[in-house]
Parts: sequence; structure tokens; C-alpha cells
Amino acid sequence: MRWNLRLTAANKGVWKASELQRSLAEHGLVISAGKMSGLWSGQPVSLKLEDLDVICVVLGCEISDLLIPEPEKVRRPGEETGRQAAVAAGPASVVAPRRRDGRSLPPT
Repeated sequence: MRWNLRLTAANKGVWKASELQRSLAEHGLVISAGKMSGLWSGQPVSLKLEDLDVICVVLGCEISDLLIPEPEKVRRPGEETGRQAAVAAGPASVVAPRRRDGRSLPPT
């Protein structure tokens, strides 16, 4: 699933996380600044269903506006992930960083 809060809020005329945070608090959902920042600019790890209800009421939207399905990201049985395919292909050549002035870098 792709989290689409910021675009949904913008479509409803809400341009700042703090503005949405105040509106949510007026409806009984008090969110810390840190959590609001995560909701606004990232992909939340977890979110209560009750919180989703409040967000939808405040923005006047449907859950399908906030959560966009991405079925192409679901691994199918027998299908290798990108990491598994890379491991199966063998080790990659090692690239050592070098300075532009020709001097060596300190040992790691």
C-alpha cells in the first residue's frame, strides 16, 4: 500500500501538517509533532483504524484516497525478489573509493 495523505490533504486545501494536526485535535485525535511529521512526509508503519476514520472525516475523503494498493509489489510464489536474484547471480565486483588528488584514503 502507498500512503497518500499529503496529496489528499492538498486536494482538500490543507497545505501544512500543522494545519491538519490542529483539525485532527479539534475532532479528538491528538497527534504529537513527531508522529504528525511521519504521517505527513512518510509511510506510517502502523495506524489505528479509528485514527483513519478521523483523518477521513477531517479531510472529507474516503479510505481509498489515503491508501493506494500496489499489487505489483507483492511477491508471488516461486518468484525471486531483487535481493535473492542478486545473491544467486554471484558476488559483485568491489569498488574502492579514491580521492581525486591521487592520495590514498585512510584504512577502514
